[in-house]
Amino acid sequence: MLDLIILSVHFFTCFLISVLIWWRSKDMALHSPSKGTVEPEPDGLVLVGKEDDIKKSQRITAKVNGREVVVFYHEGRFYALDSRCYHEGGPLHLGEIEDIDGQPCIICPWHKYTITLETGEGLYQGINPLEPSPTPRWQSKGEKQRIHKVTVKNKNVYVSPPDLSVSFDSDYFAEKYKNGGDLGMKK
Repeated sequence: MLDLIILSVHFFTCFLISVLIWWRSKDMALHSPSKGTVEPEPDGLVLVGKEDDIKKSQRITAKVNGREVVVFYHEGRFYALDSRCYHEGGPLHLGEIEDIDGQPCIICPWHKYTITLETGEGLYQGINPLEPSPTPRWQSKGEKQRIHKVTVKNKNVYVSPPDLSVSFDSDYFAEKYKNGGDLGMKK
């Protein structure tokens, strides 16, 4: 009987530790300098991190005006987009970057949707059935993912708040995950 009690206490302790680790990893997914409300700079920019830190990690996630944003550093440039894919809310910070037709693109890890880092265009491979031997070519679906302007000043990286007067498909998931969204959510 004592063995059963010790085993139960051990199991319960391990469970509590795993819950604490899980909860802590959720907080650490946001590499924002502040976990609470980030005060914008006088010019409206929001500090998301140190230039050298982002260059080393190649990507970070942060909250900009309550909105989850992913900042990428790729081939000497910074890019920022809504962190959730416009298609079904996949976590873009977990995606791979590929160059497609000379454009750096993020590939959503859930459904392999392809999004340009510079413009937020959704890309797909299509064919022209009227051609004698149709060959797949990359085509644009239009701008689907909200991008954010990135500014580097004094070794700090800032992101401009979004202009919500124009809507994008990714706005739905940005709003859905705005309060208590889990950046590390898996599908």
